[in-house]
Amino acid sequence: MTEVLPRLRRVLRDDLDQGQRAALASWFSFTTTFAAVRAVTYSIRAGNGPFRNISAGGEHLHHYLWGIAMLAGVGGVAVHGEEKHRDHPVVALCYGGGLALIVDEFALLLDLKDVYWAKQGRLSVDIGIGGIAVAGSYFAALPVVRAMRERRAAERAELAEQAGSQQQAG
Repeated sequence: MTEVLPRLRRVLRDDLDQGQRAALASWFSFTTTFAAVRAVTYSIRAGNGPFRNISAGGEHLHHYLWGIAMLAGVGGVAVHGEEKHRDHPVVALCYGGGLALIVDEFALLLDLKDVYWAKQGRLSVDIGIGGIAVAGSYFAALPVVRAMRERRAAERAELAEQAGSQQQAG
C-alpha cells in the first residue's frame, strides 16, 4: 500500500502532460466540490450539522456567487499571471471547485428563481453528474488512446523500415 502514492506520483508526472494533469485536477475538484456542496445543502435543509445558510442584509447568498468569484480569480491568473502561476495545481483545483459551485445552482441561474429544491432544480444535478461522467470517461479512455497512438507510430516506423530495406535490396 505504501508503494501506491509514489507510483501514482510517477504516473502523474511521467505519463500526463501539464494540460492533462490540470484537467484531471479540475475534474477531481469539480467532483468532490459538487458532492460536498450537495451534502452540505441537504444537511442545512434538514437542520442537521454545523452548517447554516449565509446571508447579508437579509438576503441569502447562494453558493454560485462564491463559484463566480473563484472563476474570476482563475481568469485573472490566466490573463495576467505568469506561466508558473497559471500552471500551478491550485489554479486547476479552484477552477473545478468554482465551476461545481455554479453548476450546482445552474437551474436557479437559468430560471432566476430559487428552484434548488423544486423539480426544476434537478437540472443542476443532471448537468453536474453528466459533466462528471463525461470527464471521467475521458480520463478512463486516455490510456487506451495513448496506447493506440503509440501502436500506430510503431507500425508506421516498421513500415518505413521495411520500405527502406526493400529499396536497399532492389
